[in-house]
Amino acid sequence: MGGRNVVICRSLASMRRGAITHADGVRLAEAAEQARHLRIPFVFIVASSGADVQDGVAALHGWGMAAAAIARCSGIVPVVTAVTGPVVSGPALLLGMSDLVVMNSEAVAFVSGPQMVEEFTGVEVGLQQLGGVAAHARSSGLCAVESDDVEGAIAELLEYLPAHTDELPPVATISDPLLRLTPELVDVIPERKAATYDVRDVIHSVADDGEFRELWPRWAGQIVTAMCRLGGLTVGVVANQPRILAGTLDIAASQKAARFVRFCDSFNLPLVTMVDTPGFLPGKDLEWRGMIRHGAELAFAYAQATVPRICLILRKAFGGAYIVMDSRGIGNDICLAWPGAEIAVMGATGAVQILHRGIESADRADREEAYEDSFLNPWPAAERGFVDQVIDPADTRIVLCSVLRQLCTKRELIAGRKHDAGPQ
Repeated sequence: MGGRNVVICRSLASMRRGAITHADGVRLAEAAEQARHLRIPFVFIVASSGADVQDGVAALHGWGMAAAAIARCSGIVPVVTAVTGPVVSGPALLLGMSDLVVMNSEAVAFVSGPQMVEEFTGVEVGLQQLGGVAAHARSSGLCAVESDDVEGAIAELLEYLPAHTDELPPVATISDPLLRLTPELVDVIPERKAATYDVRDVIHSVADDGEFRELWPRWAGQIVTAMCRLGGLTVGVVANQPRILAGTLDIAASQKAARFVRFCDSFNLPLVTMVDTPGFLPGKDLEWRGMIRHGAELAFAYAQATVPRICLILRKAFGGAYIVMDSRGIGNDICLAWPGAEIAVMGATGAVQILHRGIESADRADREEAYEDSFLNPWPAAERGFVDQVIDPADTRIVLCSVLRQLCTKRELIAGRKHDAGPQ
């Protein structure tokens, strides 16, 4: 597929509406095992009405075998699944076990269908509303790529990935000069602190030929996850998106970023993290739903990652959100910052409220200005070694390509253990 050796398993919706029999489950499990033994990607193209009712419990056993085989592939070979029609009931869980899921406009996926939802909750819901591509691209985070050309989308994804975890990603022919300046980035950050910009413009500017593949673009939009190349080398990019919720981190954003960091670490993609966040999004509902656990999930993913890691602070980097976005404390290899970066515990308004309680409003502005001059810049962090270099935005691509090549020989001793028990 796309010039790459892969193991492809395809369900046929024309036969029993793609219902999975025991034999189908065994065949799917064998295909996944073959991919793992051959050390090549596993591709599953599926449209299925679920386990075959006529085959009874044997059908359930079959897809259970398939689930176990796909789980054994995790972190060893890339698992990419394409949904081309309805995928319902238990087999839909196989999508959640995949590294990347591609869905076309006819795709529908759910565990419990509209009839069962109405019976149990009294809420009427349509197929597309419950499990269509829009629902999974925007709300559930299942769909990484939307495309009616699913095979072309899979081939594009595989271009960025190695065949297995013991191989480095393919190196592309360089058509974009390593020493290309990026003067357009000098003015990308607005002068007004509260103004927004599109961080995709930064990724587009530094990437080879301006090309990148964004994953999960409609889910948790305040964080951007993408694959691109720098000097021919494939990297994963995690970036705060100031255009949406000011780039704050919430549960979905933390899950999305953590998932992508683990994926990149599994398949040896160096990580470039672009930081512009004022902190975690406050809210009672978020706290009750587990903001602590899921924020820790992102910190845990970065702390475990052994691939080369470059952090670039574009503008705001405050508090705990600064830490979990691959700060020096969490273990990045190189930390860069633009001259206008603000690295601090919090912004000037909040700091003055804490440090100077009861101050007259006439003096508040002067105190805030003094705090900004002293702390809201990259120099205190650079003096303490938390930032390695403050760079001119026009040199961003040159520095990133240079640092990435220096880190290509990075090696870390991975501690032997069964598996981690991190936050979920």
